[in-house]
Amino acid sequence: VSTQSTGNLRMSYKKITPTPVAGNIWFQATMTLPAKGRGCHLITEHIEKVKELEQFKVGLCHVLLLHTSASLTLNENWDPAVRQDMEMMLDKIAPEGGITYTHTCEGPDDMPAHVKSTLIGSELTIPIHNGKLTLGRWQGLWLCEHRNCAGTRKIVITLSGAPQTSK
Repeated sequence: VSTQSTGNLRMSYKKITPTPVAGNIWFQATMTLPAKGRGCHLITEHIEKVKELEQFKVGLCHVLLLHTSASLTLNENWDPAVRQDMEMMLDKIAPEGGITYTHTCEGPDDMPAHVKSTLIGSELTIPIHNGKLTLGRWQGLWLCEHRNCAGTRKIVITLSGAPQTSK
């Protein structure tokens, strides 16, 4: 553990890679996620199945959702009740009924879906270490589906970083 002090600021950190890692590699792919019903769904395992993750010693995994009526977030991966409660709260923030939306041509669930997508976001960046996503013990990637009858969803996964060294 390294400790540095500057004025009143004291900071400590633990090095994950003991020395800087040379080189840079990139990988990019699209992935189609299966259609899901409305709600928040764990998709961590889909991202972790990208075989090319194993090639990275240290880097970043960027995930972009190519849709405007769903979103991506990083949250609780253990208790499904958290995902149910999140869906309930999002419905209170952007309800289908009780508000007169101007954009209605795609159905009553579409404009609330756009609001939810804007609030939550459509991209995530997760560190990579030794070929694996670096997530907290209880963290998982969620696809938040805001439409009642949505189809498949497409994401772009971009990996960037230093390659594993051969032993």
